Amino acid sequence: MRQLAWLNAVPRPPARSKRAEKQLDTPQLSRIEKLKQQKLPVLMPPNPAPHLIGWLLEMGITQAAGMGAAPLSWAEIDAWSRRTFIDIGPWEGRLLRRLSVEYLGESRRAEDETCPPIWRAPVTKIEVDTEQARLEELLG
Repeated sequence: MRQLAWLNAVPRPPARSKRAEKQLDTPQLSRIEKLKQQKLPVLMPPNPAPHLIGWLLEMGITQAAGMGAAPLSWAEIDAWSRRTFIDIGPWEGRLLRRLSVEYLGESRRAEDETCPPIWRAPVTKIEVDTEQARLEELLG
């Protein structure tokens, strides 16, 4: 969930910087939108429990609160469980709540343009060769 939050965040430059002032007029893209625009693959870490992530996405990951978003409440999780007739176990409920909290926290941290990704796929030989070719072309 934290990787998903990082991808969905819109990176912003430091407040009160000249770049921040320039960006006020133009809508900015999230990291995942930029990847899709560049036709690059969106890589995600392995998911040992895809059904739980599916449930969380169905619930909405977070919920609206007074001045922004909040983690899913226990009442919200329980209401979803009752309405869908999916009897989630206590550990699943705690995990869903924890994933919602982590998503929200990471989405706020990831707004910093210097925030590194939570997960990175292993570097492939093709990526190494491509970068080496670019570097040789630049220096050659």
